[in-house]
Amino acid sequence: MLFTDRADAGHRLAEALRHLEGEEPVVLGLPRGGVPVAFQVARALHAPLDVIVVRKLGVPYQRELGFGAIGEGGVRVISDDIVRRGRLEQSDLASVEHAEAAELARQAERFRAGRPRLSLEGRTAIVVDDGIATGATAAAACQVVRAHGAARVVLAVPVAPPDAAERLRGATDEFVCLSTPFAFSAVGEWYQDFSQTPDDEVVSLLAQAAAGPGPEDSAPDAEATADEDVEEEVAIDAAGVRLTGDLKVPAGARAVVMFAHGSGSSRHSPRNRLVATALNEAGLGTLLFDLLTPAEEAHRANVFDIATLAERLTDATGWLRDRTAVPVGYFGASTGAAAALWAAAAPGADVGAVVSRGGRPDLAGPLLPGVRAPTLLIVGGNDSLVIDLNREAEAALRCTTRLDIIPGATHLFEEHGALQQVADLARDWFISHLVKEA
Repeated sequence: MLFTDRADAGHRLAEALRHLEGEEPVVLGLPRGGVPVAFQVARALHAPLDVIVVRKLGVPYQRELGFGAIGEGGVRVISDDIVRRGRLEQSDLASVEHAEAAELARQAERFRAGRPRLSLEGRTAIVVDDGIATGATAAAACQVVRAHGAARVVLAVPVAPPDAAERLRGATDEFVCLSTPFAFSAVGEWYQDFSQTPDDEVVSLLAQAAAGPGPEDSAPDAEATADEDVEEEVAIDAAGVRLTGDLKVPAGARAVVMFAHGSGSSRHSPRNRLVATALNEAGLGTLLFDLLTPAEEAHRANVFDIATLAERLTDATGWLRDRTAVPVGYFGASTGAAAALWAAAAPGADVGAVVSRGGRPDLAGPLLPGVRAPTLLIVGGNDSLVIDLNREAEAALRCTTRLDIIPGATHLFEEHGALQQVADLARDWFISHLVKEA
C-alpha cells in the first residue's frame, strides 16, 4: 500500500479506527511525523488531539539499546533487566536521564505553546505515528501513556514491518496497522511524499485542533443550496459499511460526478483529483470516495468483488440523490470502472453518463448490454491488453459509446500531458451527455 503523504495516511487510518469513535478517545501524535497523521485521525473521530512527547533512554555505550523511557509529568519506565545485564551504574543512568529530560521539556513547551497536557486518566488513548521501523519509540510511548492513567492503549500506524508489528500487538490493548509489507526497508519508501515535518507544522496542527472544528469539520447540510459552494468531507452509509468521501459542488453546479477508483488507489489519488479539478472548473460537482475500507483493501480479492463494489456505489448514489436534484454521472478507473458500469446497468439506475479511464469493463461481463448511460472508454495507446478488453466492451454496449485511445500513454497515464487529455475528454463528455439533461 502506497500513501500519497501523511494526510492521506491519516485519512485512511481514521477509517480503520472508526469503531473507537464511541469510546470518546484521546488521540496522541508522536512528534514530528506522527502529528500530521494524528491530526486527520482526531478530526475524523471528533476527538481531542495532543502530542505524546517521549524520550528513549539509551545505554551510554550503545545508544540504540534503550534501557527505558521518560515522559511528561515525571513518568519513568525503566527495564531493570537491561540495567542489570548491562551492569549500568546509577550515575550513568542519571546522566542520560538528565540530558533527555531537558530535551523532553524543551519539545513539550515548544509543541504545546503553553497549553496544558490533556488528561488520559481512565480514557482510551490512540497513539499515532507515521510508520514504524523497529517499534522501540512507539512501544515506549505506549508504556508512558499507560503510566499516565489511560484505561486502554491503542497504537495505530499506516505501515510497519511484520516482525515489529507482531511484537507491538503484544505490547498494546489494540494494534491497528494498514500495511505490513515483507519487503520493508524504511518507512519513507511507502510514501510518495515523506518530506520532513518541521516543528512549526506540529505547533500549527496542535493549535488548530485545540481551537476546535472549523467550517470544514461541521456536519454536511442535507440540502446544499444551489447558490453557494460546498466543499466538505462526508460519511456515507452504503450496504452496511461507512464510507468516507470528499464532496465538492461549485455554486450553480448542474450535475455531480461520482468517482470509483481502482485497485491500489484511493479518493486521495492525484490522478483522480486532477480530473476532479478539471470538472469543478467546468462547473460540475464531484464526489470522490472509497468503496472499500482500509482493512478490506488489504485483501486483494475484495478489489475484484465487482458486485459488492457496485452495490456500495449504488447506495452511495442514493445518498447523493437525497442531497441534490441534479443529474449524476460516474467516473471509474480500472476495477472502479467495472463497478460503475455494473451499477449503471442495474434496473432503475438513473445515471446520466459514464467515463472509464483505463478501465476493466470486462469485469462487468454480461451486464454491459444493460447500460443505458452514454459511455466513454479512455485507454492508453501502450496499454495493449486493456485496449483489447475495451474494444470488446464497446461492441457489447448498446448505449451511446465511444472509445478514445491516447497515443503513447500507459495504463496510469503518467506520461507528460496524458492525464490532462483524460481530464479534457471526461469534462467534454459529461458536459455533452450529463449537463444537457439538467
